[in-house]
Amino acid sequence: MKKILLKSTKVIDEPSPHHNKTVNVLIDKGNIAKIGKETPNADKVIDAKGMILSPGWFDMRASFGDPGYEHKEDIISGLETATAGGFTGVALLPNNKPVTQTKNEVSYLKSRNAGSITEIFPIGAVSIDAKGEELTEMIDLHHAGAVAFSDGIQPIWHTDILLKSLQYLQKFNGLLINLPEDTRLNLFGTMNEGVNSTMLGMKGMPKLSEELIVQRDLELLQYAGGRLHFTNISSERSVAMIKAAKKRGLEVSCDIAAFQTAFDDSALSGFDTNFKVNPPFREKKDNKALIKGLQEGTIDVIVSSHIPQDEESKKLEFDLADFGIISLQTMAHNLAMLSTSVDMELLIKAVSHNPRKLLHLPVPAIKEGEHANLTLFDPTREWVLDSKSNKSRSKNSPFWNKTIKGKAVAVFNQGKQYIDDTI
Repeated sequence: MKKILLKSTKVIDEPSPHHNKTVNVLIDKGNIAKIGKETPNADKVIDAKGMILSPGWFDMRASFGDPGYEHKEDIISGLETATAGGFTGVALLPNNKPVTQTKNEVSYLKSRNAGSITEIFPIGAVSIDAKGEELTEMIDLHHAGAVAFSDGIQPIWHTDILLKSLQYLQKFNGLLINLPEDTRLNLFGTMNEGVNSTMLGMKGMPKLSEELIVQRDLELLQYAGGRLHFTNISSERSVAMIKAAKKRGLEVSCDIAAFQTAFDDSALSGFDTNFKVNPPFREKKDNKALIKGLQEGTIDVIVSSHIPQDEESKKLEFDLADFGIISLQTMAHNLAMLSTSVDMELLIKAVSHNPRKLLHLPVPAIKEGEHANLTLFDPTREWVLDSKSNKSRSKNSPFWNKTIKGKAVAVFNQGKQYIDDTI
């Protein structure tokens, strides 16, 4: 790797002595060689004025579909997409075919990390085939390298399974991740239940389907102990319940999808299936509550919730189309949008420090002598997500063929670098 100088970049890394300072950063042989006002010689100089340098971003919720669904995303395309999106680490959901539920599946995913800028961190399934009926061997999965446990896109509906998981994971202080959804209440639902679903004549997905499970799981957490993380929360009441649980001292955390506040349910008026996600886009008041939750620290993490879908899964009548958005490459745009309401320091922590701390992973540091695990982010750079710039095998994004603002322009990790061809 050549010497690369990041000139006049703003560092956001609270533990770093250079936090909130504008400095020059020299990267040499995969390490941070020099930080300061000096301008050392380098093979490549990047004018990073107005850009933000942070520890490498980490995604706690993404799907690559490999093995089993490689036509939607394979590991190669998934890693390329994650790198272009600014991520040096991605925790992958277990909903592959086969499900990530044995040491072999974990080893297969981890074996793909050699030579990659972005590293894969497998999430092991809680239940066999993610059906919620019988527990997997979570201790074996933990020793094989699973960083957390979840049924991924499937909620843990079985109360006894959830209870036993909370107890079981305490043996090694493991993290249980659950998507809070009562699937029976959401049966045949396509969008948020409300005025807009009524006007459009579509079956709604009530907020109650999320809130009941949040309430249930918090009661079980109070009873059993352990560590619980709610993923993809979307409602005002969910935020309030989690905030109250934190005040009571429960070990609970949560995340939101980066795109969740970018739209509300009125965006579905055109029946564009690229807006069909689970949980659905809610009302404006829910989005305001999510933003307040980020500001106050109730919401710990922002995830991509990258769910690639091929055209056969999306080019259908709205009620038949699958849920999901590709969103790794648009994370920077979502952060730029959120930064109009939430301090950028909080947003960077939510995509770098906080997910790693929850997963008990080392947090990269921006200090001289440290390995370069970095993301350079330009919040003002405009670009178009289209067939030319897209790295994913799928294109199910509401931002498709649109000019958006905010881009990860350079990523450094494992002695390698990715530099966007526009700088």
